[in-house]
Amino acid sequence: MLACNSANKLSFNQFISNGDLVIVYERHDNMKPVTVSESSVLQNRFGVFKHSDWIGKPFGSKVFSNKGGFVYLLAPTPELWTLVLSHRTQILYIVDISFVIMYLEIVPGCLVMESGTGSGSLTTSLARAVAPTGHVYTFDFHEQRAASAREDFERTGLSSLINVNVRDIQDEGFPYEFASLADAVFLDLPQPWLAIPSAAKMLKQDGTLCSFSPCIKQVQRSCETLQTSFTDIRTFEVLLRTYEIREERMEGFSGEGNVANGSLPCRRRQRSDGSNMLSSSSSSVSTVMARPNGEARGHTGYLTFPRLKCLS
Repeated sequence: MLACNSANKLSFNQFISNGDLVIVYERHDNMKPVTVSESSVLQNRFGVFKHSDWIGKPFGSKVFSNKGGFVYLLAPTPELWTLVLSHRTQILYIVDISFVIMYLEIVPGCLVMESGTGSGSLTTSLARAVAPTGHVYTFDFHEQRAASAREDFERTGLSSLINVNVRDIQDEGFPYEFASLADAVFLDLPQPWLAIPSAAKMLKQDGTLCSFSPCIKQVQRSCETLQTSFTDIRTFEVLLRTYEIREERMEGFSGEGNVANGSLPCRRRQRSDGSNMLSSSSSSVSTVMARPNGEARGHTGYLTFPRLKCLS
Protein backbone atom coordinates (compact mmCIF):
# COMPACT_ATOMS: atom_id res chain seq x y z
CA MET A 1 0.00 0.00 0.00
CA LEU A 2 2.69 2.43 1.02
CA ALA A 3 6.12 2.38 2.57
CA CYS A 4 7.89 4.73 4.95
CA ASN A 5 11.61 5.22 4.43
CA SER A 6 14.15 6.17 7.06
CA ALA A 7 13.57 9.88 6.45
CA ASN A 8 9.89 9.52 7.39
CA LYS A 9 8.77 10.18 3.84
CA LEU A 10 6.13 8.25 1.99
CA SER A 11 7.23 6.18 -0.98
CA PHE A 12 5.01 4.23 -3.35
CA ASN A 13 6.03 1.28 -5.47
CA GLN A 14 5.16 1.93 -9.10
CA PHE A 15 6.17 -1.48 -10.43
CA ILE A 16 5.18 -4.99 -9.34
CA SER A 17 7.87 -7.07 -7.62
CA ASN A 18 8.03 -10.66 -6.45
CA GLY A 19 6.19 -10.89 -3.11
CA ASP A 20 4.01 -7.82 -3.71
CA LEU A 21 0.29 -7.81 -2.98
CA VAL A 22 -1.85 -6.97 -6.02
CA ILE A 23 -5.60 -6.71 -6.53
CA VAL A 24 -6.63 -8.79 -9.53
CA TYR A 25 -9.55 -6.99 -11.17
CA GLU A 26 -11.90 -8.98 -13.40
CA ARG A 27 -14.87 -6.61 -13.14
CA HIS A 28 -16.19 -4.10 -10.59
CA ASP A 29 -17.87 -6.83 -8.52
CA ASN A 30 -15.17 -9.49 -8.92
CA MET A 31 -11.74 -8.71 -7.46
CA LYS A 32 -9.33 -10.71 -5.34
CA PRO A 33 -6.03 -10.07 -3.51
CA VAL A 34 -3.08 -12.11 -4.77
CA THR A 35 0.50 -12.20 -3.47
CA VAL A 36 2.88 -12.37 -6.42
CA SER A 37 5.14 -15.43 -6.48
CA GLU A 38 7.38 -15.94 -9.50
CA SER A 39 6.70 -19.67 -9.68
CA SER A 40 2.90 -19.43 -9.21
CA VAL A 41 -0.02 -19.07 -11.59
CA LEU A 42 -3.55 -17.72 -11.30
CA GLN A 43 -6.33 -19.74 -12.90
CA ASN A 44 -9.81 -18.35 -13.52
CA ARG A 45 -12.52 -18.41 -16.21
CA PHE A 46 -10.27 -16.36 -18.51
CA GLY A 47 -7.40 -18.87 -18.51
CA VAL A 48 -4.03 -19.26 -16.81
CA PHE A 49 -1.97 -16.22 -15.81
CA LYS A 50 1.71 -16.64 -14.92
CA HIS A 51 2.88 -14.49 -12.02
CA SER A 52 6.29 -14.27 -13.67
CA ASP A 53 4.68 -12.23 -16.46
CA TRP A 54 3.48 -9.68 -13.90
CA ILE A 55 6.85 -8.88 -12.34
CA GLY A 56 8.27 -5.59 -13.57
CA LYS A 57 4.95 -4.31 -14.93
CA PRO A 58 3.49 -1.10 -13.50
CA PHE A 59 0.43 -1.31 -11.27
CA GLY A 60 -2.70 -0.84 -13.39
CA SER A 61 -1.39 -3.05 -16.21
CA LYS A 62 -3.65 -5.21 -18.34
CA VAL A 63 -2.24 -8.75 -18.55
CA PHE A 64 -3.33 -11.63 -20.76
CA SER A 65 -3.78 -15.36 -20.15
CA ASN A 66 -2.85 -18.33 -22.32
CA LYS A 67 -6.39 -18.14 -23.81
CA GLY A 68 -6.27 -14.44 -24.59
CA GLY A 69 -8.40 -13.42 -21.62
CA PHE A 70 -7.26 -10.51 -19.50
CA VAL A 71 -7.36 -8.98 -16.02
CA TYR A 72 -6.01 -5.76 -14.51
CA LEU A 73 -3.36 -5.70 -11.78
CA LEU A 74 -4.21 -2.89 -9.37
CA ALA A 75 -2.33 -1.45 -6.41
CA PRO A 76 -3.84 -2.47 -3.03
CA THR A 77 -5.18 0.91 -1.95
CA PRO A 78 -7.27 1.09 1.26
CA GLU A 79 -10.37 1.67 -0.89
CA LEU A 80 -9.81 -1.57 -2.82
CA TRP A 81 -8.68 -3.49 0.28
CA THR A 82 -12.03 -2.69 1.93
CA LEU A 83 -13.75 -4.42 -1.00
CA VAL A 84 -11.63 -7.60 -0.99
CA LEU A 85 -10.63 -8.24 2.64
CA SER A 86 -11.85 -11.25 4.65
CA HIS A 87 -14.94 -10.37 6.68
CA ARG A 88 -14.35 -11.54 10.22
CA THR A 89 -16.94 -8.99 11.39
CA GLN A 90 -19.30 -6.49 9.81
CA ILE A 91 -17.09 -3.78 8.30
CA LEU A 92 -17.25 -0.07 7.59
CA TYR A 93 -17.33 0.82 3.90
CA ILE A 94 -15.85 3.73 1.99
CA VAL A 95 -18.73 6.17 2.48
CA ASP A 96 -18.59 5.90 6.30
CA ILE A 97 -14.78 5.66 6.42
CA SER A 98 -14.26 8.89 4.49
CA PHE A 99 -16.79 10.68 6.70
CA VAL A 100 -15.07 9.43 9.87
CA ILE A 101 -11.60 10.53 8.78
CA MET A 102 -12.81 14.01 7.81
CA TYR A 103 -14.86 14.64 10.97
CA LEU A 104 -12.15 13.29 13.27
CA GLU A 105 -9.77 15.78 11.57
CA ILE A 106 -7.14 13.08 11.06
CA VAL A 107 -4.00 14.27 9.28
CA PRO A 108 -0.41 13.00 8.94
CA GLY A 109 1.26 12.79 12.34
CA CYS A 110 -1.89 12.13 14.37
CA LEU A 111 -2.09 9.48 17.08
CA VAL A 112 -5.39 7.61 16.74
CA MET A 113 -6.87 4.97 19.06
CA GLU A 114 -9.50 2.47 17.88
CA SER A 115 -11.67 -0.20 19.52
CA GLY A 116 -12.52 -2.72 18.12
CA THR A 117 -10.31 -3.75 15.26
CA GLY A 118 -12.72 -6.21 13.64
CA SER A 119 -11.70 -6.96 10.05
CA GLY A 120 -9.39 -3.94 9.85
CA SER A 121 -11.25 -2.04 7.14
CA LEU A 122 -11.24 1.32 8.91
CA THR A 123 -7.83 0.70 10.49
CA THR A 124 -6.24 0.43 7.05
CA SER A 125 -7.56 3.83 5.99
CA LEU A 126 -6.63 5.39 9.34
CA ALA A 127 -3.03 4.21 8.84
CA ARG A 128 -2.79 5.90 5.45
CA ALA A 129 -4.30 9.10 6.86
CA VAL A 130 -1.73 9.40 9.69
CA ALA A 131 1.31 8.30 7.64
CA PRO A 132 4.24 8.79 7.62
CA THR A 133 4.83 10.06 11.16
CA GLY A 134 1.58 9.20 12.95
CA HIS A 135 0.41 5.93 14.49
CA VAL A 136 -2.76 3.90 15.00
CA TYR A 137 -3.29 1.86 18.18
CA THR A 138 -6.15 -0.58 17.70
CA PHE A 139 -7.70 -2.90 20.29
CA ASP A 140 -9.90 -6.00 20.04
CA PHE A 141 -11.02 -8.36 22.80
CA HIS A 142 -10.92 -11.39 20.45
CA GLU A 143 -7.39 -12.82 20.32
CA GLN A 144 -7.74 -14.74 17.04
CA ARG A 145 -9.36 -11.77 15.34
CA ALA A 146 -6.52 -9.52 16.46
CA ALA A 147 -3.95 -12.03 15.18
CA SER A 148 -5.68 -12.19 11.77
CA ALA A 149 -5.77 -8.40 11.55
CA ARG A 150 -2.07 -8.25 12.42
CA GLU A 151 -1.33 -10.66 9.55
CA ASP A 152 -3.37 -8.52 7.15
CA PHE A 153 -1.46 -5.37 8.12
CA GLU A 154 1.82 -7.21 7.53
CA ARG A 155 0.53 -8.29 4.14
CA THR A 156 -0.50 -4.78 3.13
CA GLY A 157 2.75 -3.22 4.37
CA LEU A 158 1.16 -1.13 7.13
CA SER A 159 2.50 -2.91 10.21
CA SER A 160 4.94 -0.07 11.00
CA LEU A 161 1.99 2.32 11.36
CA ILE A 162 -0.40 0.06 13.31
CA ASN A 163 -0.10 -1.56 16.71
CA VAL A 164 -2.67 -4.33 17.34
CA ASN A 165 -3.52 -5.16 20.96
CA VAL A 166 -5.78 -7.70 22.65
CA ARG A 167 -7.84 -5.90 25.28
CA ASP A 168 -11.50 -5.62 26.30
CA ILE A 169 -11.91 -1.86 26.23
CA GLN A 170 -15.48 -1.98 27.55
CA ASP A 171 -14.34 -3.69 30.76
CA GLU A 172 -10.75 -2.49 31.16
CA GLY A 173 -10.68 0.83 29.35
CA PHE A 174 -7.75 2.09 27.28
CA PRO A 175 -4.21 1.74 28.71
CA TYR A 176 -3.42 4.67 30.99
CA GLU A 177 -0.04 5.17 29.30
CA PHE A 178 -1.88 6.90 26.42
CA ALA A 179 -3.64 9.44 28.65
CA SER A 180 -3.94 12.87 26.97
CA LEU A 181 -1.93 11.69 23.93
CA ALA A 182 -4.60 10.80 21.38
CA ASP A 183 -5.74 13.24 18.71
CA ALA A 184 -8.81 11.09 17.99
CA VAL A 185 -10.56 7.99 19.31
CA PHE A 186 -12.90 5.70 17.37
CA LEU A 187 -15.31 3.27 19.07
CA ASP A 188 -17.12 0.40 17.35
CA LEU A 189 -18.49 -1.45 20.35
CA PRO A 190 -21.84 -2.99 21.36
CA GLN A 191 -21.90 -0.84 24.54
CA PRO A 192 -19.79 2.22 23.70
CA TRP A 193 -21.04 4.18 26.74
CA LEU A 194 -18.94 1.88 28.92
CA ALA A 195 -15.74 2.97 27.13
CA ILE A 196 -16.52 6.69 26.77
CA PRO A 197 -15.11 7.79 30.18
CA SER A 198 -11.82 6.04 29.40
CA ALA A 199 -11.75 7.48 25.86
CA ALA A 200 -12.17 10.99 27.26
CA LYS A 201 -9.02 10.53 29.37
CA MET A 202 -7.02 9.47 26.30
CA LEU A 203 -7.81 12.56 24.24
CA LYS A 204 -5.79 15.74 24.04
CA GLN A 205 -7.57 18.99 24.82
CA ASP A 206 -10.15 19.71 22.09
CA GLY A 207 -9.72 16.14 20.76
CA THR A 208 -12.51 14.38 18.90
CA LEU A 209 -14.24 11.04 19.31
CA CYS A 210 -16.43 8.98 16.99
CA SER A 211 -18.78 6.19 18.02
CA PHE A 212 -20.28 3.90 15.38
CA SER A 213 -23.54 2.17 16.34
CA PRO A 214 -26.06 0.31 14.17
CA CYS A 215 -29.05 1.03 16.48
CA ILE A 216 -30.48 4.38 17.56
CA LYS A 217 -30.95 3.21 21.17
CA GLN A 218 -27.18 2.73 21.40
CA VAL A 219 -26.76 6.29 20.15
CA GLN A 220 -29.19 7.71 22.70
CA ARG A 221 -27.50 6.01 25.64
CA SER A 222 -24.04 7.01 24.39
CA CYS A 223 -25.10 10.66 24.07
CA GLU A 224 -26.31 10.66 27.68
CA THR A 225 -22.83 9.58 28.81
CA LEU A 226 -21.05 11.96 26.42
CA GLN A 227 -22.65 15.05 27.96
CA THR A 228 -20.43 14.73 31.03
CA SER A 229 -17.08 15.37 29.31
CA PHE A 230 -17.91 16.34 25.73
CA THR A 231 -19.55 19.15 23.82
CA ASP A 232 -20.76 19.78 20.24
CA ILE A 233 -22.33 16.29 20.03
CA ARG A 234 -23.58 15.43 16.54
CA THR A 235 -24.99 12.23 15.03
CA PHE A 236 -25.10 11.41 11.32
CA GLU A 237 -26.44 8.65 9.11
CA VAL A 238 -24.64 8.59 5.76
CA LEU A 239 -26.64 7.14 2.85
CA LEU A 240 -25.03 6.66 -0.55
CA ARG A 241 -27.01 6.58 -3.80
CA THR A 242 -25.09 5.46 -6.87
CA TYR A 243 -26.07 5.83 -10.51
CA GLU A 244 -25.52 3.59 -13.52
CA ILE A 245 -24.25 5.24 -16.69
CA ARG A 246 -25.27 3.45 -19.89
CA GLU A 247 -25.82 4.13 -23.57
CA GLU A 248 -29.41 3.89 -24.86
CA ARG A 249 -31.41 4.75 -27.97
CA MET A 250 -33.65 7.78 -27.75
CA GLU A 251 -35.41 10.31 -29.89
CA GLY A 252 -32.64 12.51 -31.33
CA PHE A 253 -32.41 16.25 -31.64
CA SER A 254 -29.87 18.91 -32.55
CA GLY A 255 -29.35 22.14 -30.61
CA GLU A 256 -31.58 23.08 -27.71
CA GLY A 257 -34.97 22.89 -29.33
CA ASN A 258 -34.18 25.76 -31.74
CA VAL A 259 -36.36 25.31 -34.84
CA ALA A 260 -34.28 27.85 -36.76
CA ASN A 261 -31.27 25.51 -36.90
CA GLY A 262 -33.31 22.59 -38.13
CA SER A 263 -34.16 20.85 -34.85
CA LEU A 264 -37.59 20.13 -33.50
CA PRO A 265 -38.85 21.29 -30.09
CA CYS A 266 -38.02 18.80 -27.33
CA ARG A 267 -39.43 18.21 -23.88
CA ARG A 268 -37.94 16.45 -20.88
CA ARG A 269 -39.86 13.55 -19.42
CA GLN A 270 -39.10 11.26 -16.51
CA ARG A 271 -38.96 7.52 -16.98
CA SER A 272 -40.64 5.13 -14.58
CA ASP A 273 -37.20 4.09 -13.21
CA GLY A 274 -36.38 7.65 -12.13
CA SER A 275 -33.92 8.57 -14.92
CA ASN A 276 -34.46 11.48 -17.30
CA MET A 277 -34.59 11.58 -21.08
CA LEU A 278 -35.40 14.07 -23.83
CA SER A 279 -37.90 13.36 -26.56
CA SER A 280 -38.75 14.92 -29.91
CA SER A 281 -40.15 13.78 -33.21
CA SER A 282 -36.76 13.69 -34.97
CA SER A 283 -34.74 10.56 -35.87
CA SER A 284 -33.56 8.09 -33.20
CA VAL A 285 -30.01 8.52 -31.90
CA SER A 286 -27.82 6.98 -29.22
CA THR A 287 -27.21 8.85 -25.98
CA VAL A 288 -25.73 8.33 -22.51
CA MET A 289 -28.28 7.84 -19.72
CA ALA A 290 -27.91 8.11 -15.93
CA ARG A 291 -30.23 6.00 -13.79
CA PRO A 292 -30.32 5.13 -10.06
CA ASN A 293 -28.71 1.84 -9.15
CA GLY A 294 -31.34 -0.55 -7.78
CA GLU A 295 -28.76 -2.21 -5.50
CA ALA A 296 -27.76 0.90 -3.55
CA ARG A 297 -26.51 0.18 -0.02
CA GLY A 298 -28.96 1.26 2.70
CA HIS A 299 -28.52 1.87 6.42
CA THR A 300 -25.14 0.85 7.86
CA GLY A 301 -25.04 2.68 11.17
CA TYR A 302 -25.02 5.97 13.02
CA LEU A 303 -21.87 8.05 13.49
CA THR A 304 -21.76 10.19 16.63
CA PHE A 305 -19.05 12.87 16.90
CA PRO A 306 -18.43 14.80 20.15
CA ARG A 307 -15.52 17.11 21.01
CA LEU A 308 -13.77 17.00 24.38
CA LYS A 309 -14.60 19.98 26.59
CA CYS A 310 -11.71 22.35 27.18
CA LEU A 311 -10.68 22.87 30.76
CA SER A 312 -11.53 26.35 32.06
